[in-house]
Amino acid sequence: MKKNTRKQVALYLLFDAISALTAYAVLYTFRKEYIEPEVFSVNSLEWDNMFYIGLFTTTLYWLLIYILLGFYRDIWRRSRLKEIFQTLGSNVLGSIVIFFALILNDIVENYQQYYESFGVYLSALFIPTVTFRFILSTRTNRRIQARKIWFNTLLVGSNEKAVKLYNEIRKQRNTTGHHFVGFVSVRERIEFLVEKDLPLLGNYKELTRIIDEYEVEEVLIAIESKEHEKLEAIINILEDHDVRVKSIPDTYDIIVGKVRLESYGIPLIEVKHEIMPLWQRIAKRAFDILISLLLLSIFSPIMLFTAIMVRQSSKGPIFYRQQRIGLHGHPFHIIKFRSMYQDAEKHGPQLSSDEDDRITPWGKVMRKYRLDELPQFLNVLIGEMSIVGPRPERQYYIDKIKSKAPHYKHVHKVKPGITSWGMVKFGYASTVDEMIDRLKFDLIYIENVSFFNDLKILFYTILIVLQGRGK
Repeated sequence: MKKNTRKQVALYLLFDAISALTAYAVLYTFRKEYIEPEVFSVNSLEWDNMFYIGLFTTTLYWLLIYILLGFYRDIWRRSRLKEIFQTLGSNVLGSIVIFFALILNDIVENYQQYYESFGVYLSALFIPTVTFRFILSTRTNRRIQARKIWFNTLLVGSNEKAVKLYNEIRKQRNTTGHHFVGFVSVRERIEFLVEKDLPLLGNYKELTRIIDEYEVEEVLIAIESKEHEKLEAIINILEDHDVRVKSIPDTYDIIVGKVRLESYGIPLIEVKHEIMPLWQRIAKRAFDILISLLLLSIFSPIMLFTAIMVRQSSKGPIFYRQQRIGLHGHPFHIIKFRSMYQDAEKHGPQLSSDEDDRITPWGKVMRKYRLDELPQFLNVLIGEMSIVGPRPERQYYIDKIKSKAPHYKHVHKVKPGITSWGMVKFGYASTVDEMIDRLKFDLIYIENVSFFNDLKILFYTILIVLQGRGK
């Protein structure tokens, strides 16, 4: 049965909105019926404009909170117990904000009434919210058990481990919702033990075609120890697709606690594609937009002066546009103030150095204070770049880097940036080997990426610019 994700999300939104509306109505009634009569000796319950404003704003507030926390993503496969605790945590923290915004302004006889108001609101919110969600999750789980909902699944591997995983899932008393469309091999055709039950769809190098053709939603990796050298290549391919990826763990994975027991009792490691929580990604994008608009406004006189100086320094256009490779390997054109003489690369791509005679005198000043980077805030505004992220490179140099460091592809997990941890710790690179040396800092950033680390990198970047330590 085809899953109607939009309808399911709409149901969650509807019931969450009803719960938020109910909670505010209960709080409002409690304040008017029990708190204010004790303070003012009069019953003042009436549904005035302030009531409807509060009703609308608090409901919108809760829906935004749930969206930021990612409650409406991956709605088909949820742990009901985990959902209860996540709902409780979000409701408690969100209600504290409501407490300081609304309840704390009340005139009360004693502080006990504050605590009572908070408890009434939290209870009126949490109980219906978690009840509706539990009902929806239970309904979904039963439909999976009845095989009315399934998930197209691809098995990567063809020998003993793959056979064992396939048989364990198939013999489960309660179905896991996996609908196997086939398997792919990792090595050249030798002995495919899985082929007796599943069709061979191709080699792992054809994963992109197979995923698109069979509308694969989940990939289970079950390869032999001797095939582990292919694992990185497989993961790299899968990173470009919106599929859930799980792998059979080895002993080390179990020891360090990477393994989580799935509801169907089979230990698997889920390979996460998203390296930042949803709320941090939204915060990062909002920050990029706000700061870009602010800086473009503040530095507009400096940018105008810089543009005039570029025009005066040498013949050629003011701006320099060059194709770079961004998020998920998609190309875009980066915008900079031109710092080199026209036709500087007429003999082919070349990296610049400190004593590069292709750089104009004014270009050296711009690079020292990174003024040439200012137009890139336009790239940030349209979503091609972020303020903080690994520096984007040209495909020509990416090919050279990947021939020596294949793991460079991990850089494309995030948007490229104007500044980065690599730029802070290493600076500009003038050779491919230096680009590889800088790569380790970019990979460290990706492994520890967070909105708060972005702020740290920005702080160090500002120091470098003020001290004129850029090239």
